[in-house]
Amino acid sequence: MDRRTFLAGGAAFGTTAVSGCLGAVGLGDRNPNVVLGKPDRTADVSSEDLPYPAWGEQVPDVTLPAPLSDRAVSLRDVDRPFLTTFFFANCMTTCPVLLSALREVQIHSVEEGYADAVSFYPITFDPARDDVAALREELAQFNVDTEVGNWHFLRPEDEARAEAVVTDEFGIVFQRQEMEDGPDMFVHLGLILLVNADGYVERAYRGQQPDEAQLISDLRRVRRA
Repeated sequence: MDRRTFLAGGAAFGTTAVSGCLGAVGLGDRNPNVVLGKPDRTADVSSEDLPYPAWGEQVPDVTLPAPLSDRAVSLRDVDRPFLTTFFFANCMTTCPVLLSALREVQIHSVEEGYADAVSFYPITFDPARDDVAALREELAQFNVDTEVGNWHFLRPEDEARAEAVVTDEFGIVFQRQEMEDGPDMFVHLGLILLVNADGYVERAYRGQQPDEAQLISDLRRVRRA
């Protein structure tokens, strides 16, 4: 997939994002590949106009290692709805919020008994620093339930592969910023994707403050279809 790239500007470090859901469409109010109807939008653009996969589009055909699970994941072959986002462990702004939102959905899935009907695949674009030890620290920091087996951090093999997957395939540019008094940070788009069991994007949630109740509600409709 040769997607257009996009970089949101503004923050000095960490994640930069624009509030609102921009999973906009160009296929009418309904699309046979998805369960959810046309989403709310703040711009009159179709999904193919957006740099990232949006409503009614397939996720890129990529396979990435899940190092903590000692396996590889082909995103189009996942046989259940899943949520994914893009992060780096040293982030001090939006990345923790995005991961916390996914963790809240995981908590709900465990409490409501559908943990085996949803998966979570956060993708790091900083593989040089986000090694196995760093990812284990992320599990502990966000108190991820590892017993249910539905959370898998995905880590490209190296920096070149991270750019090829996150920027070239998913259309999200991440720009390194050198910091004088700490580790390097990145500017990038804050995005969560809800993907159905057939590999099509149901919703693209773009912003710094994900609505966890909306994530749970949309996921419920998708998994019950």
